Amino acid sequence: MPAPRKYQLELRERAVRMYRTAEPKPVIRRRAEELGVHHEALRNWIRQAEADAGERGDMLTTAEREELAPCGRRTPSSSGRTRSCGRPRLFSRPSCAPRGAMLIERW
Repeated sequence: MPAPRKYQLELRERAVRMYRTAEPKPVIRRRAEELGVHHEALRNWIRQAEADAGERGDMLTTAEREELAPCGRRTPSSSGRTRSCGRPRLFSRPSCAPRGAMLIERW
């Protein structure tokens, strides 16, 4: 179950739209104070919107994040362990490995 969101999605969308349509671009800290949100939250929302629009190549888009998300999610059947996406975990010392784990030999 994901953590509850601090800010509503409508506020997030409106804040990003207000920033992107403003000319000249306002100072993020000041715009965040006007909207009542943390300036780093607004900065992250703007960066994610730019990535989704294809304006940034250094971040994953929302669709790419959702596609990769199942690999790290915790599942009730895994008893608190994260899913490994099919990759076996390798251990170099038997004392560190859980029962039945694969061990690798060190040279």
